[in-house]
Amino acid sequence: MKAEPRLAIAILNGYPRQSRENFDRTGVGHPHDFIQDFLQRYLPSAAVETWFVADPDQDLPGGAGLADYAGIIWTGSDLTIYHEDDPRVTRQIALARLIFEAGVPSYGSCWGIQMAAVAAGGAVAKHPKGREWCIARDIRLTDAGRRSPLMEGKPERFDGFIMHLDEVTRLPPGATLLATGDHTRVQALEVKHGKGTFWSTQYHPEFNLREMGRLIAARAKPLTQEGFFAKEEDVAGFAAQLEALHNDPQSASLRETLKIGDDILDPAIREVELRNWVDHLVLPGYNER
Repeated sequence: MKAEPRLAIAILNGYPRQSRENFDRTGVGHPHDFIQDFLQRYLPSAAVETWFVADPDQDLPGGAGLADYAGIIWTGSDLTIYHEDDPRVTRQIALARLIFEAGVPSYGSCWGIQMAAVAAGGAVAKHPKGREWCIARDIRLTDAGRRSPLMEGKPERFDGFIMHLDEVTRLPPGATLLATGDHTRVQALEVKHGKGTFWSTQYHPEFNLREMGRLIAARAKPLTQEGFFAKEEDVAGFAAQLEALHNDPQSASLRETLKIGDDILDPAIREVELRNWVDHLVLPGYNER
């Protein structure tokens, strides 16, 4: 009898070690943990691994080894993808190209959409409008997005968690824009390259209000310097409101104050992209093995 193939998924954490250690010191959650939480709830049969792909001492599989995985998910990162002299970046781009060639379906948010674009021949640059943070407002599906299985079940207009300074400025060959916004044009993207398909979003379906609040609190200094708050002490109060709404999502006063609806609060809406990636790209390929 043929053995059942292992349903293996790798999470690629793009943050360097120093940043992860700083997360621990400041009480910020690790993005690979958010993805693991989703997979434990939605795909409990998966064998999930985390690779710290910015670390030079992290061994990375080659093309043959990559074929053992049913799917690969990229987290965010605080690196800058157009710094081509940074080996922490270039090793990740090289890996993304190997994954495309191996035909393993990928998903990624934030850094992930930038990785999907650059690895396939597109471009990323510093955002001329500056940081987009906390909530990306009024993200809109394109015509292609309305037809895309990635966005199946998503409202045509919605908000999403976000924190970034760079943006995709040129789509690669084989890319389709699926969602757009006023601050950032490229909010969701499908990239077909080599043998692979990479679904990606600039926003973060894997976050929740508590974790975004913690990230904002830890970035009080830059958020104040960039003019979003009058003083750093104000950041803590805003972050506390986010966590309070996380703990009491039915609070009408907090929902109104923060302008947050079910598209942010309800995982059934917020995590649509992750579930669709599993259902439409990961499981069909796994079942064909």
